[in-house]
Amino acid sequence: MKINVFNPDNCIGFEPLTCTRQLSNCEAGGSTIENLLKDKISMLISSFTIKPNNIELNIRSDFWPSEKILISVLKDKVAVVNSNNSPVCFITENTDKTINSDENCIELNYSWDLLKINEVIIKQLDENKIAGTVRENVVIDGKITVGEGTVLLPGVYIEGNAVIGSNCKIGPNCYIRGNTHIGNNCHVGQAVEIKNSILMNKVSVGHLSYVGDAVLGEKTNFGAGTVMANLRHDGKNHKSIIDRHAVDTGRRKFGVIIGDNVHTGINTSFFPGRKMWPGTDTRPGETVSRDKK
Repeated sequence: MKINVFNPDNCIGFEPLTCTRQLSNCEAGGSTIENLLKDKISMLISSFTIKPNNIELNIRSDFWPSEKILISVLKDKVAVVNSNNSPVCFITENTDKTINSDENCIELNYSWDLLKINEVIIKQLDENKIAGTVRENVVIDGKITVGEGTVLLPGVYIEGNAVIGSNCKIGPNCYIRGNTHIGNNCHVGQAVEIKNSILMNKVSVGHLSYVGDAVLGEKTNFGAGTVMANLRHDGKNHKSIIDRHAVDTGRRKFGVIIGDNVHTGINTSFFPGRKMWPGTDTRPGETVSRDKK
């Protein structure tokens, strides 16, 4: 059986992350969206008594199917349409029968929706898989995956589940919590707090920084003391600007979305829900109150 992951025609809601990559190559939950979808489908098929052979399954990268929906597609040969009536999951054979996605499916419409998938995947961790080095005085209060060559230095405290890639240096004295994904070749420095966030490959977060409910693109470098707000004073949902319109993110807690190769000066502060486009930077002590392109 062949699994094809294809991308939506319009990815404006996923900028600035998709300015330099396809949505299917965005990271979450310890892998890319494409690989996560393929793993989910392959695992379901492995449970079938009779395996579907000679079938080509097509699934759009902005759609996270429920098990029930996948079974309907594979066994009943129906096509799934999303809330915009666009086909998002179907086999290549022609079919006139369509069904709507159910309440257990997740439609990814915006960059911050990657946090939903990240939470779903990392919450499912049920055992520790540690291929790297965990030094003395590291506390792990949850389930973690740690890749080869990664070192957790003394004083690191991990509360909840986390996935940390290969060849990373974490700590000393870091606080990692929520459902956090840290990619390969990352550095999280002294006294940094990372909460419920996605750090893609080659990200460096300097000492005394805070990253919460955020997505950081590849090769991002946060200068020391870079912090972000992720909660409004009135407790309402955050809004973010998409195509000059304020969009309700549906999230009470939401930090920032950072594109690839972004550099911040020391003591940079972010308003919640702000975005920075690839290759942009900030001056020392700057406050980012608007999206920066």
